[in-house]
This record gives sequence, C-alpha cells and structure tokens, in this order.
Amino acid sequence: MTSTVLVDSMIRNRCERQRLVTPYDPDLVNPASIDLRLGDHLLLESCEKGFVKYRLNSHSKENPFLFKPGEFLLAPSLETINMPDDLAGEVILKSSMARQGMDHLKAGYLDPGWHGSKLTMELKNVSQLQVIPLWPGMRIVQIKLTLLSVSPDVSYSQCGRYNNDQEAQVAKP
Repeated sequence: MTSTVLVDSMIRNRCERQRLVTPYDPDLVNPASIDLRLGDHLLLESCEKGFVKYRLNSHSKENPFLFKPGEFLLAPSLETINMPDDLAGEVILKSSMARQGMDHLKAGYLDPGWHGSKLTMELKNVSQLQVIPLWPGMRIVQIKLTLLSVSPDVSYSQCGRYNNDQEAQVAKP
C-alpha cells in the first residue's frame, strides 16, 4: 500500500469539491502544495501575561507589524482547513520566510479528520539582527497533502482537541 502526494490539479479539485481550504483562491495552488496566508491577529509571547492577543487590522504590506529578532508568537491562518479522512497534510514554511530568518516550529501535521479550524502557526524570528515584516493576508506557509492508502480506524474528527478553532490557540491542557 502506498500513499500519494497531491499535485496541483488534484488540490484544485479537492478545494472546489470538498471545501478543503476556505476561502479558496486558486492562485495559492503550487505544483504539489497550497499556500496559506496569515490571519488577522497574533498571540505575542509576554513575560508577564503569557500570550497577549494583538490585532493586525491596522497593518499592511506598506505598514507591517515588525517581528523582532528572538521573538516567538502564535498566528492563525486566514484560511479554515477541513481534512477529509483520506488525506493528511504537512505544514511547511515558505522558503521566502525562512530566508528572512523565520522558523516554524515543527508542529505542523494535519491528521485525517482535522476540520473547521484555522491553522495555528508557531513562529520564531531566529535572525539575530533583522526584523521580519508581517501583515494579514501574506503567504507564510504551504501544505503538502498526502492521499492515504486507507482511511484511519479513528479519525481526528473523533479524537482531536483542536477542531473548530477559529483563532490561534495556545496549548490545550
């Protein structure tokens, strides 16, 4: 039994038929992945208060939020993801973001059945000197989708703790 990585035509078909990614923009489809964009807020790490919500509404490409060296934050995707039981996904940082000094902590796996949620990205500016500009709607990560040879016995829709989250989430107990 083998699994298959979805290519552009397969991704477009799934997005159009199954609402895999909402809102769906065909321009975000790559040869073997689909881009996700940054949502409208951040959870900024704070010594005193844990994570503090920060709205990005007033920021744009021309007036970005400046992600400072050494900072860590949680950020939602603009898109809501709905993984059917026959697909799994791997979240990969866009290389253009990595080249600016950003790191995405490797918690980006989407189990079959993960649904109704915006992706929470765990981001760190590992640059020693450079700020990284962020704004809502910018392309930040991509998802590689894998068609499974069989569906799992127990779907994440039955056992998952992070379904139906519409904002970035801190770790759930």
